[in-house]
Amino acid sequence: MANFHGDAITVLDTSTNTVTRTIDVGNSPVGVAVNPVDTHAYVTNFDDKTVSVIDTQADEVTETIPVGNNPLGVAFTPSGARAYVANSGEETVSVIDTATNTVSATVPVGGSPNGVAVTPSGATAYVTNNNGSTVSVIDTATNTVTATVPVGNAPSGVAVNPSGSVAYVANNSSDDTVSAIDTATHTVTATIAVGAGPHGVAFNPSGTRAFVTDRGGDDVKVIDPASHTVIATVPVGADPAKVEVDPSGTAAYVSNVADDSVSVIDAATNTVTATISGFNGPYGIAFVPASRTADIDVNLTAQPHLGLLVPYLSYTLTAHNPGPGSVTSATLTAKLPRGASATALASGCTAVGTTVTCNYGAIAANASVHKTFRVPLHLLTLGQVKVTGQRTASAPTDSNAANDSASLTCTALSIVLVTCP
Repeated sequence: MANFHGDAITVLDTSTNTVTRTIDVGNSPVGVAVNPVDTHAYVTNFDDKTVSVIDTQADEVTETIPVGNNPLGVAFTPSGARAYVANSGEETVSVIDTATNTVSATVPVGGSPNGVAVTPSGATAYVTNNNGSTVSVIDTATNTVTATVPVGNAPSGVAVNPSGSVAYVANNSSDDTVSAIDTATHTVTATIAVGAGPHGVAFNPSGTRAFVTDRGGDDVKVIDPASHTVIATVPVGADPAKVEVDPSGTAAYVSNVADDSVSVIDAATNTVTATISGFNGPYGIAFVPASRTADIDVNLTAQPHLGLLVPYLSYTLTAHNPGPGSVTSATLTAKLPRGASATALASGCTAVGTTVTCNYGAIAANASVHKTFRVPLHLLTLGQVKVTGQRTASAPTDSNAANDSASLTCTALSIVLVTCP
């Protein structure tokens, strides 16, 4: 939650609706969006001409990016590769390359650009021009404006439905309407009368409801997108600016600028179930997805390669990721019997004494990475040869410790007679 008057971001635990932390950013933070891939939050600082980048795992600012004058809205492409920032003070949109956190393009748009929304396909960005009563349509492949759509007076917030078929635009001035833009034709197909001073707009994850803040009426209008009609009016706090629906679709959160509070609306009953205090001019809202755990399932296999010259056992140490999330890194070790050594180590593996350590890179869900090594057999190698593989580290959090190790015992009757399971 961006605090426009407090130069800080407030972190809210939505499971308890309590404030857990405040993070200092630039001057007059207003817009906030979370990268859908790496969950870094980007915050527009209106009076600084900057965007603060927050590591949401550590809750700290890691970078500050210079952009245009008076940045307001910010939105990501679905890939997370780019962020689009509306610079209301200079009629441009800054395109941020999130790999380098630098501005890679600047797109001229209309007067006082305000809100930004990107289609689910990532092909198009919609930018409201508050002083131009238009919406600029940006082709994200070329970062050029390909269409300009006339809407109501002083458009501010904009949101694209989950299917990408329609964009809702809140017209903040005398119109007191929401314009529905057909994204295929870039034309307004419906105009919805709402309350006084509509400002923020958001769809629920299923696209069956849209929520619009009315700053002049201190309420939120609930719209049925199928009929483009208002079906409910929900009183909230004073001067509601922005609204966002949580990822589960069960609640809508509304920032009430004038009374420093956030209203929580039950999306099933369209009633306020909680009012949260402790803000300072709350404005932009964004949700950080719940962290996705991943699992490393350790597997170990062996194959004898026998002969009088150089007999050995060939081992394969496998890190399998059953999901649900992707593994970014993992380390597995293999413990050899006393007196044994390892040779022919795969890339990423090292051996010290009787311990083989293998480092694994990223592993997608339902994928496996294999590492191999050899254990030479000697004339005096008789009996059982036991090797144990063990996960020693991985990221993100491993969700199942029960499959973190695997042991394999081969039986050597002689260097030319060895059996492995």
